[in-house]
Amino acid sequence: MKHGSAAAKVEVTPRPKLRGKSAIVTGSTSGIGLAIARAFAAQGMNVLINGLGDQTQVKRTRTAIEKEFGVNTGYSGADMSKADEIAAMVERAHSMFQKVDVLVNNAGIQHVAPIETFPAEKWDAIIAVNLSAAFHAMRAVVPEMKKRRWGRIINIASAHALVASPFKSAYVASKHGILGLTRVVALETAEHGITVNAICPGYVLTPLVEKQIPETAKARGISEEEVVRDVLLHAQPTHQFVTAEQIGALAVFLCGDSGAQITGAAIPIEGGWTAQ
Repeated sequence: MKHGSAAAKVEVTPRPKLRGKSAIVTGSTSGIGLAIARAFAAQGMNVLINGLGDQTQVKRTRTAIEKEFGVNTGYSGADMSKADEIAAMVERAHSMFQKVDVLVNNAGIQHVAPIETFPAEKWDAIIAVNLSAAFHAMRAVVPEMKKRRWGRIINIASAHALVASPFKSAYVASKHGILGLTRVVALETAEHGITVNAICPGYVLTPLVEKQIPETAKARGISEEEVVRDVLLHAQPTHQFVTAEQIGALAVFLCGDSGAQITGAAIPIEGGWTAQ
């Protein structure tokens, strides 16, 4: 640079090259899933959202995403406990967007009770939605990802994929299982331009967590305020809830060029919980 010329421009890291790619995010009508869907849309990705909820509100959510980010959205009300509906959801995304570049398995349910009173039907439902659904969805998207030699699969596990807590037998089992499944599929797809990772959040104040506060209070015989202070946030050394937006940002990173060599990983985002 010649003496006296203008200062050199500061190098700005470009956004991940995700514009025009398409994603399915399960369990995305609220909470973590919706935050991930919005984070993807902010990168120019088309998104198919999935989940329960009032159809008027779902339409409002889709319209808001399309208007704010200038992308296309789709919706599937597929029941994540039913393999045929999951397959139909993937086919719908292919039909709408011609491809599925990114799959985020986020849908999850919870029940809190001691093992001796844990309802068998709750066990079956939690394993189906939290674990088997991810298997069915991955099984459906991997063949096309292999053909195109590019894909990103992100399983929203939990700190409970790494550690256990009392009264959550089905949830902890399902999340340990999703981590094992993540690692298997990561190895199977490593030479095909596909990454498969598990994000392991701590407590996020989502509708799922809000629902388990009174359940935990009942199971432990303490107040709801004590559950938040002494059970939930006590587990996280920062004593703060993780935000859904922070998880969305991590998902975007894993989809971008900088995350291309991260696969088969369990990535904690839990305020130091599992460091203890």
